[in-house]
Parts: sequence; structure tokens; C-alpha cells
Amino acid sequence: MTFIPSSDSTSARPHSWMALAASVIGGLLISVHAAAQEQVLNLYSARHYPTDEALYSNFTKATGIRIARVDADDAGILARLKAEGAASPADLILLVDAARLWRAEVDGLFQPVKSPALEAAIPANLRAKAVEGGTPWFGLSTRARVVVYDKLSIKREDVDTYEKLADPKLKGKLCIRSGSHPYNLSLFGAVTEHLGPEKTEAWLKGMVANMARPPKGGDTDQIKGVASGECAVALTNTYYLARMMRSGKPEDQAVTEKIGVVFPNQSSWGTHVNVAGGAVARYAKHPQNAVRFLEYLASPEAQNHFANGNNEWPAAQGVKLSNPALQAMTGGSFKSELIPISAVGMNQVKVQQMLDRVGFK
Repeated sequence: MTFIPSSDSTSARPHSWMALAASVIGGLLISVHAAAQEQVLNLYSARHYPTDEALYSNFTKATGIRIARVDADDAGILARLKAEGAASPADLILLVDAARLWRAEVDGLFQPVKSPALEAAIPANLRAKAVEGGTPWFGLSTRARVVVYDKLSIKREDVDTYEKLADPKLKGKLCIRSGSHPYNLSLFGAVTEHLGPEKTEAWLKGMVANMARPPKGGDTDQIKGVASGECAVALTNTYYLARMMRSGKPEDQAVTEKIGVVFPNQSSWGTHVNVAGGAVARYAKHPQNAVRFLEYLASPEAQNHFANGNNEWPAAQGVKLSNPALQAMTGGSFKSELIPISAVGMNQVKVQQMLDRVGFK
């Protein structure tokens, strides 16, 4: 007896095998895509600190996600994102200034993130305002903008507020970097929020009158200027000073022994802090990996690394500080201003116009 297959079975067999093959191939493709999704994070970073290398390697060890990094300054990163548009490979953006974070948000370069872990860790004033779909960016570490002064010629009480930097008694004694540098723009934007534009412009004009020399150099140069006698008062971010305090170089120790440090406005609105923060790029191809890395950077492990590795203040709530230089400056804590960082960014245009009018280079 010869078996003759029915027409149904002969016609169905090839189709069933094709369907099975397509299913297998499709599953493999999905698996490959998922694996790729988990294994790479394209990072554009304005953080140029060797100590951060441990953060990247520890994250990769813990998750298996490889970090492909592009380093540039804040302005360069924003320009690159705009030029690349939807073709940008960037997944995560790290910037080191509140004004630039705000600018990028306004320009639509970030996508909102919903993360209960980040919202629980990062205080509301150190992140962008929530919008539909989540929060555009989160602060990850802070840098206080403090006053350093010559302990032999200046009384601490004469420089214990930002406003006093414009007092005529300091004429010819102030060192400062460019007014248009992001660190100063952010401070001036904060002062504008506290005092209003009219009083802030008068304050800026007073500081110009008190300058010992035209603005130049970085924050470390301002600290050294006070120690050398070029000036008697200067502004700096805390992590520059902490770096010198922890240095083993005799010349750095000699500088820090000559100067005092004041966290201004402890009796009023508090000391200005700027933020370094992160955001998921608008056209991120691996957004889940980007959020995962942001959550890692807000963890106690990474926050302690920011503090101990690069002398920054933790942004996350409840993280204990163990950096000896930062503790020596303040006893471990200080009153910081609580205005929204986004407000500082929004004042930048006003501030730049004021600087032009008063001749603050």
C-alpha cells in the first residue's frame, strides 16, 4: 500500500517550515538586539577628571555595559549634539554647569526620564522641573563657590557675603576669572535671583571697581594670586581649593597655609552651589542603559566617589562625607542656597547684558 499525501499536507509542510524558520530567525534577531541594547552606552562627557575612570569601570563590571566615551567641554558637546541631530549616537550627556544643562533642556537636546530612584535621591532644587514624561536632567554633584582671602590683611567678617565683594574697602584687592565663565555666570545668575537685576548690576559694577587686575586665569590662579599678594580676595569653586589642600606638593601646602576660606551668606540665603549633572540624549539608542548609569551615579557608592575622588559635594540626600579637605573647610556641612538651578540658567541672558554694561570682561 502506497501512502499518498493529501494536497493539504504537501502544501502546508513547506509553509510550516518557513514559518518556523522565520520565527527562529526573528527570535535570534530580537535576542541580538536585546544583547546589544544591554552591552553599550555612548557617553558624551564634559567631566575630564582621571578619578572618574573608576566610576566607568565599576559600572561596567557590575552591569556588563561597555561605555564608549567622547570627551569635550560643555559648549562643544552641545554644539555637537545640535550638528548631529537625530543621527547622534549619544545616549547620555554629562555636563558640569547648571546654565549649560538648562540651555540644552531649552534647546530640546534631552529626553525626560522617569526614575523613582533618581527622584528619591536628588533634591528637587538640584534637578530640572518635571515635565510630561519625566525629568529632563539631574544634578549629580555640586561645587560651592566660596571666597578665599589673605588671613594677614583681610578680616573674615569683611568678606562673609557675596555682596561685600563690592564694598569700596576692598578696592584694588579682588582677583577673579572672566565674568563670562560658566562658574561666574551661574553665581551671578543666582545673585540676580536673590537681589533682582538692578541691585545685581550695581554689585557687579562695584566688583569691577575693586579688581586688582583684569580678569584672567582659572580658579587655581585666583587662589595663588591671593597667596602671592597679587590680590587679597578671590572667588573659587571648592574642589580647586580642596585639591590643593590634599596635594603632597610643598608649594601647594604653602599656598593653602596663607589663605582663609569663607562660605558666604551663611546668615542669609546660603552659599551658591553649581551642579555637574546628567541627562539622557534626545535621540538615545540605548535609553535604558543611560537611565541605569544615571541611577548608578546617584548611588551612595558613586556619590562618595565624587566627594573623595574629585572633591565635589554629593548631590544625593543622606550621603555621608569623608573627604578631609572638605570637612576641614566647613566641619562637614554648610548652608547652601535652595533656589532652583533652572532659575539660575534662565537669568544668564540678563547677566551677560549686565556684564557688558559695567565692563566686566
